[in-house]
Amino acid sequence: MIADRYRPAFLAGAALMLCVAALGLFWPGVATYDTVAQYRQLVSGQFDDWHPPVMVRLWGVLHAVFGGAAAPMLVLQLVLFWTGLGLIAAALARTGKARCGVAVLAIGVMPLFLGWQATVLKDVQMLGAMLAAVGVVGWWRLRGVRVPGWAWMLVAVLLGYATLVRANAVFATVALIVMLVGPRNWWARGVIALVGVGAVLAISPWINRGVLGAAESGVERTEAIYDLSAIAVRAPGVATGLSAAAVRTIAQRHCVKPYFWDPLGETSRCAAEVEVLQSYPPGTLYRMLAAAIARAPGAYLAHRLAHWNSTERWLVGRGEPGALPPVVSEANDLGLGSPGAGARIWQQVERWTLDTPLGWPIAFLAVAAVGLMMALRRAGGAARDLALALLVSAVLLEASFLVLSIASDLRYHLWSMVSTMLAIVLLVADRRFSRREWLAGGFALIAVTATGTIARVILPPAPASYAAQLL
Repeated sequence: MIADRYRPAFLAGAALMLCVAALGLFWPGVATYDTVAQYRQLVSGQFDDWHPPVMVRLWGVLHAVFGGAAAPMLVLQLVLFWTGLGLIAAALARTGKARCGVAVLAIGVMPLFLGWQATVLKDVQMLGAMLAAVGVVGWWRLRGVRVPGWAWMLVAVLLGYATLVRANAVFATVALIVMLVGPRNWWARGVIALVGVGAVLAISPWINRGVLGAAESGVERTEAIYDLSAIAVRAPGVATGLSAAAVRTIAQRHCVKPYFWDPLGETSRCAAEVEVLQSYPPGTLYRMLAAAIARAPGAYLAHRLAHWNSTERWLVGRGEPGALPPVVSEANDLGLGSPGAGARIWQQVERWTLDTPLGWPIAFLAVAAVGLMMALRRAGGAARDLALALLVSAVLLEASFLVLSIASDLRYHLWSMVSTMLAIVLLVADRRFSRREWLAGGFALIAVTATGTIARVILPPAPASYAAQLL
């Protein structure tokens, strides 16, 4: 048996060893299409805001200091990931909750969560930065100690990076900040969060272009083009800026997909039909979208719910793509290599979970919703308050996909999924679940699991490849 005073150090050491093991397993990292595009921008010195400029800038600094291609960013995201989990685990052990600390580390080795750590991507960078920030706060607060000023500065840097590295991260980061340091009054929290999200969305383009020096790519137009095209197809005759001929072609070619917006941007599919929308300034496009929603709210709602169902991986066919982390890098001439055989073996373990609730964001959302109700019914406390912050952040991020989302990749949900599990462990550390709490959580999970399983049995399997999804 490990003496109580050694348990925090033991769990911190375990987190360090797991980090080193993951680095060995996934070295030198996996480069996806997006990774290759970003690294090409770094090498050329010319980049735009389609991919997060802050990630390219940071990558450039690490590359200049340490060399290598994707490896420095792989090290960064794994160190952040395991630092966050390790600090929470050690803090729980310091308060006599060592078993909960072990459960925190177990979250980190769940197949899909750890598997995505191999890919050098903005979503994984966001997850690592946010976990590290929560770990820093949790290290002090879970022990009943005031967080020092320098630690708050570190948290601000981490959450600032997370906000800029992923376009919709603002819904998770602002919610987390408000819950950690904002007022106790819920109305005040709501107002501050709303103002904060609006402010970040307003200044982010200026930061990306004016401060970080990225060229404009037109990425802000994609959401409006996706939604306007969907309304046009579902409610012909509503003014969307698209001609009647273009709408007929988009409908005939099935270019509006619940899964993603990509057919509308592909030259071989419907890019020519929506090209007219690309000529409008983003502000004008979103005013056009607001007017179209007002005229055809049912069409807009049906479109957004269909997409939300797809990205939550709920009532869909088996094998929906975009969930399994790749282990072979995109072909490139930039020296971005692939991990060895160990990573491919790990991927086989990940594959077993894809069509189970462990690979469905909706299952984690159901747990988060029940966990949020539990946390709100409990008295304040360090573990409960941190869990509440995590759950609010997770639920609001998932809710944001109802309005702002154009693709269904599982990686977009990594923060919500991991933070939900971490919050549940913290609620257990706060106090044991009551019978009513177990029943509520079990009912929600069974309802989602049953309906999702039935859908996978009766619906046709999803197209297995990107090219097949385009058709």
